[in-house]
Amino acid sequence: MSQEMKNETSQLNGTPASDPAQTKKREDYLEWPEYFMAVAFLSAQRSKDPSSQVGACIVNQENKIVGIGYNGMPNGCDDDLLPWSRSADDRLDTKYPYVCHAELNAIMNKNSADVKGCSMYVALFPCNECAKLIIQAGIKDVIYLSDKYHDIPEMTASRRLLNLAGIEYKRVMMQSDGTRGKAIRETWMNDQSQQFVKEKTAAILFGKRYDVLVCLSCATS
Repeated sequence: MSQEMKNETSQLNGTPASDPAQTKKREDYLEWPEYFMAVAFLSAQRSKDPSSQVGACIVNQENKIVGIGYNGMPNGCDDDLLPWSRSADDRLDTKYPYVCHAELNAIMNKNSADVKGCSMYVALFPCNECAKLIIQAGIKDVIYLSDKYHDIPEMTASRRLLNLAGIEYKRVMMQSDGTRGKAIRETWMNDQSQQFVKEKTAAILFGKRYDVLVCLSCATS
């Protein structure tokens, strides 16, 4: 493109052609891990679970998204007729025997022949049941933000399975110096209001950056 055409384009965009700040690329763009984790968190806002909204994003080796999912009831099951409670005298009156986790749905929603060799981005470290699915699907690594249930048996079993299968799992750092990543994790560990969630989601959609960019969900279980 000639300099004259560049000047005309800048004028059409309302940007002075002589502005030196517009002659270089942006430096505060999202890195790939931030982008994929943000997609996972945004998809979590589709979840109807009142206490826990979790999303997962599967990415192939070319950094292309091949699967997205969030936690919810199985297809064809009226979620108004199933319980969403976390506790009850009878376990059948809780959500746990019925709900499908984000990892399962992301794998089932894949838009490719398979997800072998892909990476999964998910807000919470996967449970043992999801670890089985991850292994069987051939996913090579898991990138997560929070491991808040690290000490419960299901998570211990999950790590054991992933280790035996040779699947790497790592906590995402949202910035190279770790400062913003630390702030994000600390914010994640503190339960946030739904209003906060909506505001941050809107901020992402309209392109505004925040220090806690990917804190778009407040999963609690």
